[in-house]
Amino acid sequence: MKRNIFLLFLSLLLLAACHEAPQGSDVYITPKGKRLTITPIKHASIEMNYDGLEFEIDPVSSNVEPIVEYVDKPKADYILVTHWHNDHFEKHAILVLTDGAKTNILLDIKSWNRYYNRGTPISNGQKAELEKHVTVYAVPAYNVTPKYRAIHPKGLGNGYIIDFNGYRVYIAGDTEFIPEMYHIKNIDIAFLPCNVPYTMNLKQLRKAVDVIRPKIVYPYNWGPHTDPKDIEKALRGVHSKVVMRYFR
Repeated sequence: MKRNIFLLFLSLLLLAACHEAPQGSDVYITPKGKRLTITPIKHASIEMNYDGLEFEIDPVSSNVEPIVEYVDKPKADYILVTHWHNDHFEKHAILVLTDGAKTNILLDIKSWNRYYNRGTPISNGQKAELEKHVTVYAVPAYNVTPKYRAIHPKGLGNGYIIDFNGYRVYIAGDTEFIPEMYHIKNIDIAFLPCNVPYTMNLKQLRKAVDVIRPKIVYPYNWGPHTDPKDIEKALRGVHSKVVMRYFR
């Protein structure tokens, strides 16, 4: 009897760990035979390595728990910042990951201003041609709910589509479901936020997945009021493969 209780307790701990602990890196091979390694860091921070190129998305050290110092991470070839809020933009983390002129930094215009005009500003509708046939497209990310429009105004923050020589990753940034998502096509991997009330709620998240139809979707940028079990439930039956990782 005691053994059965212990095994039940252990299974509950393992189940909780699936929802509350980081789970390492995911490796994908593109149709061109290149390796793309995705490592969830926390909240909206993502590390990617494509064919030896190191990308850091919205790196944040201490503005969001748990603290990540980034000293154990390789220096970045490219840093992408979606917008200026402290849970997406932090000068310390950017400095730690920067290796002089080797590191290229792409930021929305407000983050660029906060970073003393360092790096390269990029706005909705613009693109940046990088090395190894990699292209970054800045796409809209904003709130449509009237009382939250001032938090993420239209035209300022970015989402990013990173085209790795035909293999396309969409990082939505802080956004609700917006009409521009109807034009986002041919996405292999999508990172879609569910941080109520500042980004998509569960209904909007489901609609975004149904509209964009990525092959793989990572719900990310969870808020304190978002239960990952509810995310999984909301996305049951979608055509995309749902990958749950820790993004509290």
